[in-house]
Amino acid sequence: MGNLEQRLSFTTLILLVCLTVSCNSCGNKDYSPKPRGYYRITFPAKSYQEYQGSCPYTFQYPVYSQITRDSSRDAQPCWLNINFPDFNGKIHLSYHSVDSRKIFNELVEDSRTFVFKHTVKATAIDEARIAYPDKKVYGIYYTIEGNTASAIQFFLTDSTRHYLRGALYFNEVPRVDSIKPVLDFVKKDIDVMIRSFKWK
Repeated sequence: MGNLEQRLSFTTLILLVCLTVSCNSCGNKDYSPKPRGYYRITFPAKSYQEYQGSCPYTFQYPVYSQITRDSSRDAQPCWLNINFPDFNGKIHLSYHSVDSRKIFNELVEDSRTFVFKHTVKATAIDEARIAYPDKKVYGIYYTIEGNTASAIQFFLTDSTRHYLRGALYFNEVPRVDSIKPVLDFVKKDIDVMIRSFKWK
């Protein structure tokens, strides 16, 4: 009889432990998943150097970037890439010499077309005018918000002979939440580039 009582009390104890665990695990209805985390990025100190190539323009660019000639099939001599190897991104620059008003208008319209191709995924597209009359540097700066392939595009011109278009791209799946810290960091470099830009 003592053995049976011991088995019953042991079974009762196990049942009580299981019930207690069940009750405690089911009582909290306020569960919410944790947000996705991203890698912490260490940014370099801001420092700039001057681009002095054979092209008819000059500007300041970051020391942690590298300038290379565009190697695509249709590239022209003064098409450059400002590469950011640590961020897997680049600013593509394409320069055109302008010899007629018609060509100038076509280039400006092409810039606008390239920007508005992102309308499908963009949540907003903002335009800001660029004007440095003392240097004869004018243009438009486009900020494209949303999960788009390019978040910043711009063009610079003297309105008569020179035209340069720039576009920032990251070699990543476009997720604005994950690239925002890097985007904000590189945006400051683009601002420095535009403010320091001069025609030769």
